[in-house]
Amino acid sequence: MDEIEQPQIYLITPPEFELDTFPDRLIQVIDAHDVACLRLSLATRDEDRIARAADACREVTHARDIALVIDSHILMVERLGLDGVHLLDGPRSVRAARKELGEDAIVGAFCGTSRHDGMSAGEAGADYVSLGPVGPTALGDGRRAEREIFEWWSEVIEVPIVAEGGLNAEHVASFAPVTDFLAFGEEIWREDDAAAALGRLIAAMG
Repeated sequence: MDEIEQPQIYLITPPEFELDTFPDRLIQVIDAHDVACLRLSLATRDEDRIARAADACREVTHARDIALVIDSHILMVERLGLDGVHLLDGPRSVRAARKELGEDAIVGAFCGTSRHDGMSAGEAGADYVSLGPVGPTALGDGRRAEREIFEWWSEVIEVPIVAEGGLNAEHVASFAPVTDFLAFGEEIWREDDAAAALGRLIAAMG
């Protein structure tokens, strides 16, 4: 690896959003920056609301050739015309998701701060492994996915890795050389101008 490529951008939706305004915010962000994937990550368990949110996001992402995955809901992927699923239980559901969705679907696995779980998910057939949080957050138990794990992973493991959770400019600069994707959610959506917020984080990659 002579030349270090910059990581790709992976966006995570807010846990709740207005269907009449969020698609326009999303368009502003992805028309301003090169985005590889969007994860629909809603707090609601309301099937109808999830479906309508997925339809609104899919219209935006697929017109721009951006992959759209959904948190956890394996059975909704095909029904809603999505590209895959992002599993939140580490390696445990990877094989079942792959069997259900087939080889062409994206199956990602969030493995918290565990390198071991990440390796298990990769061996089970995950297309990518996500670790985090990498920055300070009140969520979870306070543990972080340390840079050393990403450094080791980028040298040893071929499965792409995603850094997410509590990313600020300082973390972006630190993790950019050792991760395949940087995932941003509330880091940009809490700002009035989400596109500008993402621009500042991308600039921090150096």
